[in-house]
Order: sequence, then C-alpha cells, then structure tokens
Amino acid sequence: MKYSVIGLMSGTSLDGVDLIHALFYRQNNAWKYEIKSAKTYSYSDEWKQKLRTAHQLNALAFVNLHNEYGEYLGNLINLFTSSYLQEIDFVASHGHTIFHQPEKKVTFQLGNGASIAATCNKTTICDFRTLDVALGGQGAPLVPIGDDLLFSKYDFCINLGGFANVSYKKNSKRIAYDICAVNSVANHFANFFEMEYDKDGEIGKRGKVNEKLLNELNNLAFYKEVKPKSLGREWVENQFLPIFDTYTLKIEDKLRTFYEHIAIEISDSIFVNAKNDVKILVTGGGAYNKFLIAKISEISKKELTLPNELVIDFKEALIFGFLGVLRLEKEKNCLKSVTGAKYDNFGGIIYQL
Repeated sequence: MKYSVIGLMSGTSLDGVDLIHALFYRQNNAWKYEIKSAKTYSYSDEWKQKLRTAHQLNALAFVNLHNEYGEYLGNLINLFTSSYLQEIDFVASHGHTIFHQPEKKVTFQLGNGASIAATCNKTTICDFRTLDVALGGQGAPLVPIGDDLLFSKYDFCINLGGFANVSYKKNSKRIAYDICAVNSVANHFANFFEMEYDKDGEIGKRGKVNEKLLNELNNLAFYKEVKPKSLGREWVENQFLPIFDTYTLKIEDKLRTFYEHIAIEISDSIFVNAKNDVKILVTGGGAYNKFLIAKISEISKKELTLPNELVIDFKEALIFGFLGVLRLEKEKNCLKSVTGAKYDNFGGIIYQL
C-alpha cells in the first residue's frame, strides 16, 4: 500500500502552518517516505492574535473559533493542492495547541477535523493527543514514532521548535520528552525589536550572559522532574517569562542568557553519557539559529547534523502525516515509553469522506 498524504503542523511559535505532500510506503518491511512538495503559510496578524488569545474566550466563542480555524486549514489545503492534480488519500492535521495540562488530563488542539474535511472534501485525521492523555500519558511528544520508523539511522533526533524535544532509543525502548523552551521565548524577545524571530541568533549574540539569571533558569523545578514530561504555553507564560521580568537587563542580555540556558539544558539532558561518535539530527526553526547551534555544539562537545531544508522545516508535518498512516493501518502511533500512558495506543479521530 502506498499512501498519498497531506500533513499539517502549527507550532507554538506561531510562524505559520506547515503543509507537506508526502508518499508513504513499505519497502523490505520498513516504512519509507518521499516528499513531493511542501510550503509554509504565514499567519496574518489577525490570526496570530486569535490564536494567542484563544484560551481567554468564553465557551461558545471558543467553539466557533475551533470551527473557523478548521475551515481556515481546509482552505489552505485547497490552496496548496490547487497547483497539481495528484490524488490525496487523506489529510492528517496536528491542529494548534491551545491548552496542554496533561496532569489534569486536559489537552486541546484547535482546528475542528470535521470542518477541515468538509472544506477540502478529503478524509481528515486529527486530534492525535487526547486518547494518550486520557490514558494517563503526556500526549506529547508524538513525533518519536516517526523518528523510530523513518529516521532510525540517527542516535538522537532533536527538534528546536517552540520547545526543544528529543527522541532516542535506550534498552530497545524509544524515549522522548520536552527539554526546554526555544522559539516560543526567543521570538518573544525578538518582537521587542519588531522582528518575527532572531535571525541567525544575531540579537542574542550581541548580549552578555547574566550568571544570576542563568542560574535561576537552570534550577527551575521542571528540569528535575522525572521523564516522561512535556511543556506548554501555560508553563512559558506563568513560570518561565515572569523570571525575566524581575531582571532589569537589556533584551540582548536576556536573550543571550536564554541561549546559554538552552545549550546547557540540551547538553545536560541528552549528551552527558553519550559517545563522541553519536549521530544527532537537528530539525525545526531553531536549526537555522547559527549562534544557538554553535553554542549547543560547543557546550555538548558533539557534532550536530542539519539535514536539507525540507526536512528541517517540515519534519514534524511529515511525521503527522505518517501518524495518520499508522492510524489507518491500525498500528500504534503513540508510545507509552515516550508519554507515560498505560498503553501504546492508536491516537487520531477519523472524519471519513
């Protein structure tokens, strides 16, 4: 069986919606993929504001936005596929995370799959997290099953998106978890300079590390929690950013200290017992931050592999498409060793057309 799939991904950093058209098939009893096309659609200022403030809406307004955003995604799919005639088997959508509090068994990804399906007239699979959370898991990260089956030649797969997360195998089990914030915070500081993001890390590079702030960041309770564990918008807004507000520092110094913090947390969390010749794949928007990549490599004393731009930019959208394939094949797409759920499970709601 060969699946022709549209995968969608929207991250916490609000860069935009990543869409990818990929083929998935088995070869010699192993899953393979082929990327046919991919594109990122940037959010308008209006949509950025809607997504930033969605958690403040009353119940009815929130449901209306859930439907409206689903239609918006469906229209993006129509736009994305309008230039070619390839047949699409289904759409797999991550949605946009608004609430993520797995300790309360709460997670919510905006973008009604029924609205997506009705708008683009294609079978849609979505809502990959809620079953895992109901089973006592973190519902995140979900990408590791793709790392395991599509990118197995790497010892470590690191994604530098709104948050940094890692995936690796230990004692024949896939281990994965969120490490720390990355673009969700770096973009916040870049906005002070009326920039969407800190290109190449140039703003932070101009600053100086504040050791007191760095020490306070490094000693946050989350870093001492046992795995599996995950992060969400709530943690950044309520626990992380308020620390910076207590320091009267230049934005450049805050950002420089934050980059140092990221490099330390990634190095301490992942590479402390790793061999020197490990293969490390780095993807996500943070992979383009030259200064941050150099700091991670310097502190970890490890060589990082940056793949081609399609994989850097669209690996998560690719794997969400793959999660849909596994859901249809009735193969596990969410691992208890990663999330802490009671069982491996088959996450995803199917809106069949």
